Amino acid sequence: MPEVETVVRYLRVALKGLRIKSVDVYLPKALAFPDTASFQAALSGKVFLELKRRGKYIIACLTDAMALVVHLRMSGQLVYEPEGEPLPKHTHILWHLSRGRLRFTDLRQFGRVWLVPADRLELVPGLRDLGVEPLGKGFQVETLAGALSGRRKSIKAVLLDQTLIAALGNIYTDEALYRAQIHPLRPAATLTARETDALYQAIQEVLREGIAHRGTSIRDYVNGTGQAGSYQNLLRVYGREGEACPRCGQPIARIKVAGRGAYFCPRCQPTTESPSLSLPPEG
Repeated sequence: MPEVETVVRYLRVALKGLRIKSVDVYLPKALAFPDTASFQAALSGKVFLELKRRGKYIIACLTDAMALVVHLRMSGQLVYEPEGEPLPKHTHILWHLSRGRLRFTDLRQFGRVWLVPADRLELVPGLRDLGVEPLGKGFQVETLAGALSGRRKSIKAVLLDQTLIAALGNIYTDEALYRAQIHPLRPAATLTARETDALYQAIQEVLREGIAHRGTSIRDYVNGTGQAGSYQNLLRVYGREGEACPRCGQPIARIKVAGRGAYFCPRCQPTTESPSLSLPPEG
């Protein structure tokens, strides 16, 4: 979510009031809806009014009550830049604007784009089923406790379930579990009230830090200007297999959880209830 939020915060300012002159579609399958000809015709002359984020979806509100929805997936980039710049490889959609251009570039081709009526966002698969926003007013410690209650799946799998909590991704889940000293394989229902409170605080901390540092750039992510984020320099466990835990010195381990890699400290994140949440500070 910090990556998508960072993109939206920049593009919200950069695109406001700009008119779409034309659209080039180089990879038709990047369009989930409608077809290429309809997409190009419908967007001609539309003006960007507002940008917002819901979960990991970018929603651009346009004139004539239309909404342009983009999901970047794993390697997508949505960048506003001057016309005439060399076009990067794997650019699939290019919007020519009244000033500059907007490009959608996606190496792995998993990202998708929709154009739908602004009052029919439920036409975008997954968007209508999203859970609570983890930095929104609706996300309280009681909300988290309710999402975990009775669930025997691993805590990491539950946190990655977008229908329960929207926008939490692999990196930030690992970082939050590390801060809360909870093993990623712990069944969600076994967390105590104390652990749930610690996890709630940790989720909010890592997301706010990620946004403050413009997201995490490990492979393909860049913000709306095409620049990398810097939160990768502050990660405690993610991507650091074999390195010393910044809190206790134990080597960071990696396992598979719910089909995703999970990084954790075997000492700080025991498989049972954490004996203490007041270990010596990191570093």
